Amino acid sequence: MKLNGSSVSRETQDRLDRFVSHFEKWARAINLVAPSTRQQIWDRHIADSAQLFQLAPEPKTWIDLGSGGGFPGIVTAIFLAEAGEGWVHLVESNNKKASFLRTAIRETGARASVHAIRAETAPAEIATPQLMSARALASLDHLMDYAAPWFSTDPAFRAFFHKGRDYQRELDKARDRWAFDLVKHESKVEPGSVILEISRLAPAF
Repeated sequence: MKLNGSSVSRETQDRLDRFVSHFEKWARAINLVAPSTRQQIWDRHIADSAQLFQLAPEPKTWIDLGSGGGFPGIVTAIFLAEAGEGWVHLVESNNKKASFLRTAIRETGARASVHAIRAETAPAEIATPQLMSARALASLDHLMDYAAPWFSTDPAFRAFFHKGRDYQRELDKARDRWAFDLVKHESKVEPGSVILEISRLAPAF
């Protein structure tokens, strides 16, 4: 199997297959992703999420905010399961979605744990992640509000944010309040979309 042009091992493919089966069962009962995209789970969600591990494949401790349907956090944690190292802290305040994530971890053996808390309170509970992800959670400037406590304590901390075609507007607004280094990764899945890699975040004034 290949995702975004990269080969995936049989073990990881099996874990992803189990996750998709689990997702489809739960998605009939609770709203895990936009209904219009459920039939595109491999292209729209799995492949899109897999881009993160392809950008940062070294085993690290991640925090994934607004984990919801498991994208990208569970997918990252499945790739880490093969490595046998690294961890993903999944932050999801909705209790039904948090239950879905816990059972997905059991079904797949993903290297992750679930924190049923709000993003604003996560820094007090999850002190030392190295990398952060978020997909379809909030505008870029609000994501930076959530991420700022970790950036302030670890100069090497980095964040990866999936953004759609209007990302430039969000970047311009964020720069009114924040200074940061940026690497823009063009999406291999959705033309015009990007993954924004943020480092050295600090208030602009």
